[in-house]
Amino acid sequence: MALSYNIRPFRMIERRKTRQIMVGDVAVGGDAPISVQTMTNTLTSDAQATIEQISSVAEAGADLVRVSCPDKDSTNALRKICDSSQIPIIADIHFHYKRAIEAADAGAACLRINPGNIGNATRIAEVVAAAKANNCSIRIGVNAGSLEKNLLEKYAEPCPEALVESALDNARLLEKHNFENYKISVKASDIFLSVAAYQQLSEVIDCPLHIGITEAGGLRAGTVKSSIGLGNLLWAGIGDTIRVSLSADPTEEVKVGYELLKSLGLRRRGVTVISCPSCARQQFDVIKSVAEIEERLSHINKPITVSIIGCVVNGPGEAKETDIGLTGGGRGTHQIYLSGMADHRLKDNNIVEHVVNLVEERVTLLEKGKK
Repeated sequence: MALSYNIRPFRMIERRKTRQIMVGDVAVGGDAPISVQTMTNTLTSDAQATIEQISSVAEAGADLVRVSCPDKDSTNALRKICDSSQIPIIADIHFHYKRAIEAADAGAACLRINPGNIGNATRIAEVVAAAKANNCSIRIGVNAGSLEKNLLEKYAEPCPEALVESALDNARLLEKHNFENYKISVKASDIFLSVAAYQQLSEVIDCPLHIGITEAGGLRAGTVKSSIGLGNLLWAGIGDTIRVSLSADPTEEVKVGYELLKSLGLRRRGVTVISCPSCARQQFDVIKSVAEIEERLSHINKPITVSIIGCVVNGPGEAKETDIGLTGGGRGTHQIYLSGMADHRLKDNNIVEHVVNLVEERVTLLEKGKK
């Protein structure tokens, strides 16, 4: 089988060394794969709707999912949600410490809190005790939009130093109670602010980092913005779990997250399509064919690379580096490559169906343990 770009990147990224924690049965940090997570946008009190959305994101590949718990109705529904979920649940808690305790007791694998806004030392101690009793990890979630008042007074505005100071202050609150089963995020909607904060934090602490650009925007703009920010961090080896925050269906966040990781050679899941933008040299409708192929193969989670190139200028070279390749040829006859080698030709009236069948055959072989 030919090596693909995702297997043999020109520059191997050396990930930052962190200690490892467990979020349910998912390892985060250390040498564990970078996990992909998202967040539900259903009412948590509507357990069935939330369970159905979790099932959708799990099918899309989410390793973890966060569920907001703003009130007691939400934490009351959480036990049923946790019992039904295929992936670990992170309970998103703000302000009310009792919601955190209820979420831990209900089966949440992790609590997303900001200890600084939970309340006094007694309340923090109760939350930590509940986390310990339920083998529940904690994410310290620092956000530029909700920094502590004393830090805003000190720095006048959100800045990397303020985010990092907040994170370290909150980490000390947990460690004071001998709790080290935590990870940290220092998010901002501003790319430069967020990236700088993560860079500074990564130099002074060894806990796992949850990275993201918060409130990034809609599907297209948010994907671009997140790709720039998260791409910079991941390229530098920073990040143990990621969430792409989009004003879009949560499954889209998962898909974009995997595309980011695949592009950097950090994780492989599903079909990677390498395709040309098309031009006057194309020998078939590349754009339409690629759209149909991606849609038809979206259910596959095995790591397979496919090249769809409209002409012979770059087609043969790309095909030699992919599992399955198609290069457009003259007179409606195109070349198919398997494992980097020219294998057979076909007419263009069945391009999509032919490529889909080849991929599905490859999946069958992989599942049987064959190469």
